[in-house]
Amino acid sequence: MTTEVSSSPTWTPSHPDGVLHVPQAGGRADESLDPIVVELIRNGLNSAAEQMKQALVRTSFSPIVYDVLDFAAALYDRDVNLMAQAPSLALFMGTMDACVESSVAAVGGVDALEAGDMIVTTDPYATGSHPQDGAIVMPIFVDRDLIGYAAIKAHWLDFGAKAPYCSDTIDVYQEGTIIPGVKLYRAGERDESIWRIIRANTRVPDFLSGDLNAQIVGVRTGAAAVGALVRRHGVEAFGAALQRIYETSEEHMRGALAAIADGRYVGRNQLDSDGVNEGTIPFEVSFEIRSDDCLVDFSAAPDAVGGPVNCPLPSTISAARLVLTLLAAGGEPPNAGHFRPIAVATRPGSIFDPRSPSPVYLYGWLAVQACEALLRGFGEAEPERAVASSGADLMALTWWGRREETGEYWLDGTPYPTGQGAAATGDGGINMHLIENSAQFESIEICEAKNPLRFERFELAPDSAGPGRQRGGLGIDMAIRFLADAETTVIVERTLEPPAGIAGGGPARPNDGNMEWPDGSREHVVKATNLKVPKGSCFHGTIAGGGGYGPPAERDLDAIHADLDGGYLTEEHVRTHYPQAAGLLDRR
Repeated sequence: MTTEVSSSPTWTPSHPDGVLHVPQAGGRADESLDPIVVELIRNGLNSAAEQMKQALVRTSFSPIVYDVLDFAAALYDRDVNLMAQAPSLALFMGTMDACVESSVAAVGGVDALEAGDMIVTTDPYATGSHPQDGAIVMPIFVDRDLIGYAAIKAHWLDFGAKAPYCSDTIDVYQEGTIIPGVKLYRAGERDESIWRIIRANTRVPDFLSGDLNAQIVGVRTGAAAVGALVRRHGVEAFGAALQRIYETSEEHMRGALAAIADGRYVGRNQLDSDGVNEGTIPFEVSFEIRSDDCLVDFSAAPDAVGGPVNCPLPSTISAARLVLTLLAAGGEPPNAGHFRPIAVATRPGSIFDPRSPSPVYLYGWLAVQACEALLRGFGEAEPERAVASSGADLMALTWWGRREETGEYWLDGTPYPTGQGAAATGDGGINMHLIENSAQFESIEICEAKNPLRFERFELAPDSAGPGRQRGGLGIDMAIRFLADAETTVIVERTLEPPAGIAGGGPARPNDGNMEWPDGSREHVVKATNLKVPKGSCFHGTIAGGGGYGPPAERDLDAIHADLDGGYLTEEHVRTHYPQAAGLLDRR
């Protein structure tokens, strides 16, 4: 994890009370290293992380884990530098080091560790997530040497919160059971008292136990793979290769940052509300490039709010890393070297660096808007290299109740994709938001098979994309019918401000949601917790499209023709936004 310092010779936060979080300095690798050995170890580590992921996916109980991939599986060296991480939930990319450091510190430090230990934590201020994102950390020993750590953080369906998912918590104690870092396993033996406490604090103990056991299988798999890699090449060669891997990634990242024009890029954004109090929450973030270094500055953000949209420090740092590696890393698998040029500034007590007991359950929604703001700031300065705004929402729905036939408790939930912004290089697509890159939404077939729900509509929405020379990605219209009495939590953001276009492109439609009751009446529902839903009700979700790029009048006629044929655009929309297509429409 990055360290806090009161001042820096290089950077000054924009707010006088800002604090810098400075990345660890890198060492120099041995020039005599065999590059083939380095590549074998680098690919071996990436393979080990992927093995962790597959072990978790194949043994977990809940679709949120095995289908949505709402988790992160990562490997760290003994100094808590990221060695490798499997593709999954991207926002977790920069938080796992905090999980490892806080967990090890909580049990007494490195000297308190032994082979076979596993630490569990759900403390949101240590993991950067809400308490339902439970982390398991396992030290990796080869003989008696501590080599590093295997860590998995995964979403638990339910863990002691006021509801299985929440939008209206007012302190962290309503958000779930907080485990402050304790040994679940000691030298390979499970602590049954801790295990019983975990099972006692969930509405679905068998599902949580199954997923937690899958995490345990995953970290064991990663630890075994790293151990085999170290034994194959030797401890010294392994350590030296790591330094070369970090150094190469750092050089690559610095080269990419150096290609971005020096300057300060400022982005502004807002949340609709904090889930408890009315009123938008505007904020400003920025990043500054100087040669091949970067400061991402959140220190000008407002104070932490009373509702659960505050974002704990580890996820704030992760959002910064995510955006900058997206702009500069070129799709390489991440490791600690990529993060070394990135410093982060926050202000303690703000929405991006809250202090307990500020509620943080919807931290991800603020992280989404932070990423969008950073990309927007960059796009205003260098539009030819940027993308327009996305739908900027996770459209998270959670459902639960008792089965009519058996009385058995059922519980499920998933996020949904959104329209992506267009770029100079092409139209926008439809995908999970970038903070969930490599994750996905639960398949409709699995959802309907496991739950008393029926999807009556799930389709691309014509005319929902922002117009432009390159149009944005389309949004989705969805309708989900409840086949039994149930309860639900609905979280829909960015309903008040449409996704913006860039370089002359137009905006897309915004997000929205409403519940159709059995009598046919409708109620606007965008943030609701424990909403009681009678059998026969239907939730209608309006998922936003992405903003357009460039003047719509410059769009190619063949592209407009293809959109009409594909049903993506209607003739009315084309007449309104694409005047160059009048002749095309007359001939149809």
